[in-house]
Amino acid sequence: NRREKKGDSILENPSIPNPFPELCCSPFASVLSASLLPKATSRKKQVIKVYSEDDTSRALEVPSDITARDVCQLLILKNHYVDDHSWTLFEQLTHTGLGRAIEDHELVTEVQSNWVMEEETKLYFRKNYAKYEFFKNPLSFFPDHMISFPSETNAALSHSGILQMFLSSSTYPEIHGYLHAKEQGKKSWKKMYFLLRRSGLYFSTKGTSKEPRHLQFFCEFSNSDMYMSLTGKKISGAPTNYGFCFKPNKSGGTRDLKQLCADDEQSRTCWMTAIRLLKYGMQLYQNYMQPYQGRSGCSPLNITPMRSISENSLVAMDFSGHRSRIIENPTEALSVAVEEGLAWRRRGCLRLNSHGSPIAMSNMGMSIHRSQSWFHHKISREEAQRLILQHGLVDGVFLVRDSQSNPKTFVLSLSHGLKIKHFQIVPLEDDGKLFYTLDDGHTRFTDLIQLVEFYQLNKGVLPCKLKHYCARIAL
Repeated sequence: NRREKKGDSILENPSIPNPFPELCCSPFASVLSASLLPKATSRKKQVIKVYSEDDTSRALEVPSDITARDVCQLLILKNHYVDDHSWTLFEQLTHTGLGRAIEDHELVTEVQSNWVMEEETKLYFRKNYAKYEFFKNPLSFFPDHMISFPSETNAALSHSGILQMFLSSSTYPEIHGYLHAKEQGKKSWKKMYFLLRRSGLYFSTKGTSKEPRHLQFFCEFSNSDMYMSLTGKKISGAPTNYGFCFKPNKSGGTRDLKQLCADDEQSRTCWMTAIRLLKYGMQLYQNYMQPYQGRSGCSPLNITPMRSISENSLVAMDFSGHRSRIIENPTEALSVAVEEGLAWRRRGCLRLNSHGSPIAMSNMGMSIHRSQSWFHHKISREEAQRLILQHGLVDGVFLVRDSQSNPKTFVLSLSHGLKIKHFQIVPLEDDGKLFYTLDDGHTRFTDLIQLVEFYQLNKGVLPCKLKHYCARIAL
């Protein structure tokens, strides 16, 4: 009886027409053809963790074939940063004090697969202004006394021609000079004459002899990565602070490192740049010319929105005369903007008190710089040099910090000529007003912001203008 009642109730319900009859299984085909189903994507995903300078981090779920450039592009879009082609992903080995800039085309998952469990390795997101600087200014990267050409090459080769030789598959300039090498299994360092050729890095067993019987193979680069020493002499006991090394992929640890160190920054930069060009060749030039073309194609936009549509529609105007006019000269537009900014700041430094008379905001002028991205509060000289080095030794990279030797003064740390120089900013009091100066009072500024803005437009007593500031970003 129960079965009969159940069948009756089913028959009583009105039938609902099927809107997709073509998808129903016919009595002649019980299984849907696999060719009609959408193909499942084979791209696996994994989670990576990226740190910033202030040790804040962000976890990202990314496909397995994502490149370093795509990760940077993703973080730029998520954090609304302006992309000036200098954002870079860094790999840093904390315990050994080593670090390197991951190339834009490298796969992040392959980089992580080379990590050893006992090593504390992190990915950092920061700017590197020297990433492709050798394409713009090869003169400072390849000094004449360190480079030689094949005998059939014209000796008066231009520096653009040098880069063409580096990128060519048939010819390659020879880099030579002295380097300190750490002996395998020992703590001692030995100074030897090294030569870089297309087949690898060699050292001479007899002075500066280049004869084949005196050359001994030191390292090749296809199965190893090049790192820069970030701690100088502290960990490795190197004779100088300009160290670099080669770490084999999936090595057992520090015992497999091949450590070298140069006598100065120019020499280290030349060696590392030449080895980088030798290893990657034309791929670096393609990264430089086409910064947005990654292998994984995970970036949603091919063109980064560096400015909004409303900003692109703005023009500089001059309303000082009877008729308004558009300022078409960009230099004039910049100078007008700076003058207006300085006039606004001078008006802002005056404030009406309760009785309606203006008073100077000296306390605000003394602390207004603390909110600026280029100001680093109470960091040491060594920490300032490390920050500038990580951002790239390009002319004009700078930061401002508190002076440790004199609590009342500040220090401007600036990169120029592959060296880091420090300039003391001295406060002066004149007629009850406080000023800041770099040149013993000849040029005075009411606050540090005016000082930085002035030297961004004028070289003055500095060796170059201030161009790029080192900032501690947060993710």
